[in-house]
Amino acid sequence: MATTSTPNWTTPRDVAARLRKRWDRGEFLSQVADDSDWEPLAVPLRGPKAGDITRHYDDVLAWATSWAPAAHRHLRIEYRRLGGRLAGVNNAPARVWIERRDDLFKLLGVTNTVNRYASLLAAANETLPPLATWMAENPMKVVQREADWPRLQATIRWITDYRGPAVYLRQLDVPGVDTKFIEQHRAILTTLLEHCLPEDRIEAEAARTDFAARFRFLRKPAYLRFRLLGGESLAGFSELTVRADEFTAPPPAITTVYVVENETTYLAFPDQPHSIVIHGAGYAVTQLSALTWLHDVRLVYWGDVDTHGFTILDRLRRTFAHTQSILMNRPTLLEHRGQWVKEDAPTHRPLGTLTPDEADVYDSLVDGEFGPNLRLEQERVRFHLLEDVLNELR
Repeated sequence: MATTSTPNWTTPRDVAARLRKRWDRGEFLSQVADDSDWEPLAVPLRGPKAGDITRHYDDVLAWATSWAPAAHRHLRIEYRRLGGRLAGVNNAPARVWIERRDDLFKLLGVTNTVNRYASLLAAANETLPPLATWMAENPMKVVQREADWPRLQATIRWITDYRGPAVYLRQLDVPGVDTKFIEQHRAILTTLLEHCLPEDRIEAEAARTDFAARFRFLRKPAYLRFRLLGGESLAGFSELTVRADEFTAPPPAITTVYVVENETTYLAFPDQPHSIVIHGAGYAVTQLSALTWLHDVRLVYWGDVDTHGFTILDRLRRTFAHTQSILMNRPTLLEHRGQWVKEDAPTHRPLGTLTPDEADVYDSLVDGEFGPNLRLEQERVRFHLLEDVLNELR
């Protein structure tokens, strides 16, 4: 039995979809932004042929009815002659015209959106022309954020107008704008500021993801926590937390600095003469780079025996090449087989500063010599081994 398929003729929905694609590309809003003259827009229709009138009469009738002018007040329908001797000559829709820009926007249901965009663009032209230029080039990005755009624009204007000393983002004084708003819209604000600010007000070396640094806001300072060992104190305190940028010299008579990862190990670290211990807190050890005086003391690092522990050691040693490690070796690892656990997200990268013994353990961990994703956490190492190695160092 022969089967028939639905004729592939252009429907009103097809026309709307075609126009919607052009709208989504920003084509029509760009014309609004440019204030360009409107030229009537034609959309050709794919319709039935003469033979379809007899073969698919009901389908032809339904298709022609779907294009009844009364149902399309925002279109002008152009007809062509269709038919012949058998079916007679009929007028069939051949092309639709949008005569006015307003008709197009009504057809797409975007009149209010267009009006709001035009209003936002006019406001930007009045107060911040560079922003208006960007808005004209990227109309759909504005429309996607139209509810937030007044606050975005006010934020851009405040930053471009501000000429005072550096401030924290918290001090940005725009109604309805707080640090959470800035974080939520960081990407678009970064793009807009890069367009509106002169080059000398942008920190080109800062990552685009670091909003505060890139646009020269003050950032939360880095803090370091340390203990004085050997019964020493500083102004009566044996433990202090200080700003890294203010820790410009070692406490008096300090010749050795230990850096450990685990907090309990830090608190229980044995007394050592002329020494302090710093709580490294993982990759936060990078904050130690501000302490240039560490070049002039003995620097000892103890981290987890896992891929990240060696990566942190490598990172520290890239700044302070004389950094020693303790208890990050094969004997320590093998002595604690019953304490091995899994490393959740191991890393694998070239670590050029490791000693041969350190690199041997690191490569074994990466290669899975002892099992996949193996690690020995610092707090699982027997404490007397720490005391022993400290006695050797002393």
